[in-house]
Amino acid sequence: MLNFRFVKDYLWHRIRAKNRHGLHSPFVYQLVDSVIYDHTAQKTYHEIENIREKLLVDNRVITVTDLGAGSHLNNNRQKRIGDIAANALKQPKLAQLLYRLAARFKPRNIIELGTCLGITTLYLQEGAPNAHIYTMEGCPQTAGVAKETFAQAGFKEIELITGNFDDNLPGVIRKIDQLDFVFVDGNHQKDATLKYFEWCLPKVHEDTLLIFDDIYWSKGMKEAWEQIKAHPQVTVTVDLFWIGLVFFKSGRAGKEHFLIRY
Repeated sequence: MLNFRFVKDYLWHRIRAKNRHGLHSPFVYQLVDSVIYDHTAQKTYHEIENIREKLLVDNRVITVTDLGAGSHLNNNRQKRIGDIAANALKQPKLAQLLYRLAARFKPRNIIELGTCLGITTLYLQEGAPNAHIYTMEGCPQTAGVAKETFAQAGFKEIELITGNFDDNLPGVIRKIDQLDFVFVDGNHQKDATLKYFEWCLPKVHEDTLLIFDDIYWSKGMKEAWEQIKAHPQVTVTVDLFWIGLVFFKSGRAGKEHFLIRY
């Protein structure tokens, strides 16, 4: 059951958030109009959602190793794959937004923290087919299912890294000249989120996009989001409640923070 604080945060966000109208930033207006609110059906949506449907009816049970903050819904270690697919995967609306963001910004590299069963990874790869994707998953058995997902989709170039993000992320960042696109969807704790953000900062550039998942998941995540927004290198943020987008655009007189209804 969702807690009262989360519901209150959601309702307060809906009251304050805007749609595309009334946005004075041309960059954000175009982003909202042509990417965030683009609901055009794509062939790839149907193909990936067919894979999701198969995961939803998968009755195999795996042992889940949770290295992060756990789940609001189910903290049992033994979990049915179908239940993980129902409760832990990004819903189509958000997963397809990630596809459109990847397609819009055409990153050369993508880092995903939190592979889960691999559905969002498929969307990211389809959105930016020329990008090299490094996707990280802390749970070995969950990662094993993700490998099956990638094989089913015919993707062989995704680099899946299993283990603790703290151990693996610094090495990936070191071997990339510039970070183009980073999706942080794992270890939903304040200190960990801020640490991953700070590790990325030396490699960000004018066109880097950092995406943080579940920014209202807990009091700590809300605090992490506020600290990220306040960082001197951050110039534009877009708060969609479910995820937060962070940009480093230069040439702006001050920071711009937008709450967008989604």
